[in-house]
Amino acid sequence: MKKITVLISLVVMAAIVLTACGSQASAPKDLLAQVKQRGYVIVSTDPNYAPQSSLNTQGKRPSNTKCPSDTLTTAEMQGFDVDVAAEIGKRLGVETCFATPSWDLITAGSWADKWDVSVGSMTVTNTRAKVLTFTVPYYYYYAVVAVKKGSGINTLADLAGKPVCAGTSTTYEDWLNGKLDLPAADVFAQPPANVKEVPLDTDQECAQSINSGRTDFLAYVTANTVVDQNIAAGFPVVKLGSPIYRESLAAAVDKSSSLPIDTFVAALNTIIPAMHSDGTLTKLSMKWYNVDMTQAPTQ
Repeated sequence: MKKITVLISLVVMAAIVLTACGSQASAPKDLLAQVKQRGYVIVSTDPNYAPQSSLNTQGKRPSNTKCPSDTLTTAEMQGFDVDVAAEIGKRLGVETCFATPSWDLITAGSWADKWDVSVGSMTVTNTRAKVLTFTVPYYYYYAVVAVKKGSGINTLADLAGKPVCAGTSTTYEDWLNGKLDLPAADVFAQPPANVKEVPLDTDQECAQSINSGRTDFLAYVTANTVVDQNIAAGFPVVKLGSPIYRESLAAAVDKSSSLPIDTFVAALNTIIPAMHSDGTLTKLSMKWYNVDMTQAPTQ
């Protein structure tokens, strides 16, 4: 009996050792391997940021989804970022699932492996790059200065010492104040000397104020697409020269991930350029913005 008991014990112990070794062998070596092994990628994005991303109230969760119960499926979300993320998942060969943490948690890093990547129109900044690894941009916002028609202002230098309007807590305000936190390659022009900022709640209010006849400022800083919309609406404004800077919007991965991220980032940096080259990003931009915002400006 003792021999049999010992033999059984040895068999059980061997099975445990083999199981442990098998578990170690199958454990993913990096984030990309983990994503592919489980069959889905968790993307963080905003559920209330249309047209970039929002809840699809008409969408129904598929019964065969691999997405965890505390995430949303592509059927339950909609928008430009959602479509971009879904295409990234498709090209990775996995399902795309969405987590919706607050923006400050996403930009702060230290995600504790709760999601794999942010595809949420995040602007690449120097501060964020300290805790996040950014991919190549998938689209861009261009900032421009607009002036009232017939103002006599023809160059940025003509605005030296003059009042210029910008929305509060925006990169447009940061540019005017010399506090823009963007990579040097994304900044094309410096603010005029001794410019005087006129802050309003939004940069759109700057344009609306000029349109309504306000005269204490004749220029404002905003996105290129906003000025296009202002002009189309009949506002008496024109763009002042070329873009002053671009906001490069990219996917981001947490540097403090518990698994190595290099191969995952490399995969994203293969997929996104391919989506640029084959026209996918242009098509999605036209679908959601009615303008192609995926082309980097030439300077």
